[in-house]
Amino acid sequence: MKVKLLLIGTLVLLLAACTPLSAAPTSSPEMVLTDGLGRQVTFEGPAQRIVSLAPSITEILFSIGAGGQVVGRDEFSDYPPEVKDVASVGGSMGDYTLEAIAALEPDLILAAEINTPEQVKSMQDLGLRVYYLKNPVTLEGMFDQLILVGSMVGREDEAAALKEDLVDRVQVARELAANAPEKPLVFYELDGSDPAKPWTAGQNTFIDTLITEAGGINIGGVLDGAYAQISQEEILLQNPDIILLGDSAYGVTPEQVSARPGWDSIKAVKLAHVYPFDDNLVSRPAPRLVDGLEQLVLLLHPEVELQQ
Repeated sequence: MKVKLLLIGTLVLLLAACTPLSAAPTSSPEMVLTDGLGRQVTFEGPAQRIVSLAPSITEILFSIGAGGQVVGRDEFSDYPPEVKDVASVGGSMGDYTLEAIAALEPDLILAAEINTPEQVKSMQDLGLRVYYLKNPVTLEGMFDQLILVGSMVGREDEAAALKEDLVDRVQVARELAANAPEKPLVFYELDGSDPAKPWTAGQNTFIDTLITEAGGINIGGVLDGAYAQISQEEILLQNPDIILLGDSAYGVTPEQVSARPGWDSIKAVKLAHVYPFDDNLVSRPAPRLVDGLEQLVLLLHPEVELQQ
């Protein structure tokens, strides 16, 4: 089954690689779409010069072959690697250089929930066309957003093909998780700067959704709020089978976690089931969520490797 997962993932990458970024977007009739702020945005045809103000949007655009149409991006957009060649318009402190955005002469600015309605209005007041995308809360919602963005940039066929492949991969992962003999308890660490009260993800987050989809139980699901601190006492009480370090990108290691006072009694630490994890795969509402789901299935159910 692991081989099947890897083969499907490889096929998606090959298909994406075969989509020429320089190919002209397909033509579309004029359309009026209502964005996440309730604003009506008119499209006379496919957007040719796009500024993306969220990493998830940037990933979506490149995944459907529209990377060549992206002329500007926010500072946090770092995937795929070629995005570094696209001009940055700021955003690292929540602010953007409006003059730099306007100078790029975009015919579409795509914003998301990391952007404020006030920022959208500021750009709209400059005569720029801005479409605000609300973050999806399910994988199916992310698939729908792929199709929506594809329709705005003339990449309907590419978006539909990618959605079909992603849906197939999710189905395989869900079947594997459903057939797993146990549901391990999982602690997902977002920020362990204070080991006595580390931050984790609760309900209504993709982290919680994907752990559940992968056949696990997120111990953060008992907390109020999407993101919250959980006490060390609660972690010890829950005694997770697996610890995932979403803060590994900031230097947190399994060895450091094992050395925390009192944590040596946790089952995950005893069994060396403390794993670094790429947080971008479960926090950005983009196609790589499916990569995250597949990795979670294999981490939570290592016995899947034997079912080939």
